[in-house]
Amino acid sequence: MRFRHALEAPGLNAIAEIKRRSPSAGDLRPDADPEQLAARFAKAGAAALSVLVDERFGGSLDDLRAARAATKLPILGKGFFSEELDLLKLKTAGADAALIILRDVDDERARALMTYAREIGLETLVEAHDADELARAIDLGAPVIGINARDLGTFEIDRRRQLELVSRAPQDRIVVAESGVHTRAQGAAAELAGASAILVGTALMRATDPAAKLEELISRPLVKVCGLTRQEDVDVAVEAGADLVGFILAAETTRRAPGVLDVPAEVLSVAVFVEDRHETPADLVQLYRREYGHRSKDAVLLRDDIEVACVVDQPWKSHDPLHYQRAAASEGRVMLAGALSPENVRDAILAARPWAVDASSSLETAPGVKDPDRVHAFVEAARC
Repeated sequence: MRFRHALEAPGLNAIAEIKRRSPSAGDLRPDADPEQLAARFAKAGAAALSVLVDERFGGSLDDLRAARAATKLPILGKGFFSEELDLLKLKTAGADAALIILRDVDDERARALMTYAREIGLETLVEAHDADELARAIDLGAPVIGINARDLGTFEIDRRRQLELVSRAPQDRIVVAESGVHTRAQGAAAELAGASAILVGTALMRATDPAAKLEELISRPLVKVCGLTRQEDVDVAVEAGADLVGFILAAETTRRAPGVLDVPAEVLSVAVFVEDRHETPADLVQLYRREYGHRSKDAVLLRDDIEVACVVDQPWKSHDPLHYQRAAASEGRVMLAGALSPENVRDAILAARPWAVDASSSLETAPGVKDPDRVHAFVEAARC
């Protein structure tokens, strides 16, 4: 159970994948050294490794053996397996788990492979690409289910469909979001949809420093720049490295946005409401209650009407001296907001250890008009 237990740790876990090439992307890192990468990924915080052993990906069982020699992390042997002998070879080479792709095997064969894997002490990751395959994985009793954003027939990535399937998986299963994660925000989107882990390969193998890229993807807190009213300021926030961009749609603010502006797929959009809300194309909703004619002190962060984080803020136009302490004592994911700036965000992070930090007015030259230098300074201070 080493593989499953590694993915059950709190927060977002990462399976770092070692592969030299991809049928969809071509050569990624032809000179990849599995032993070196395994050691570096372990040091960078990977929960587990995935090693391609199929020659179409430039891999072999020798790559798995080399990775096994370099780390004690659980290793997923990845390839196209349909026979018991395939699994025995993986186990002998040092794998802890094997991939079973439901597109390639029927239920009878999948069940036989899962049974044999248990007999030899090998776990399985059962991979689905669509709703029918997810239903099959559930019916098969797969404890670890992978939801692949990539269609293995067309190689196209559909992250929206993936996240929908992740959110539909039973909560008693470990869900792994596979493919399509290149930024912290995309990893967070999978996390908020219900994934316990992300499996990342291409983004790491293409990076100049794969281990540093892994550290970046799983690092926290996320950074939100809020109160955006102009497209040029959205572009500045994205260029600076913000993970979330916020648009205040409440009536009583001078920072009211005309709507949710254009946001690239690498970043999450957040629509901010006070009590009264309406349909929005934003990825997330930040919802305050209305108290004494103004917003409440704290809020909730919603994904499809499901609370996924709490927002610990300051009272309306006043100060709470226990602000950081309240955030530190809150359970679950915490977005810390309220009077954060480039000057104090590091101290706030050290005091509260939040999942995300949020700034707005401290980054402005006028209400709703951002200062590019301060936006860059805030993101840099929060991410260092």
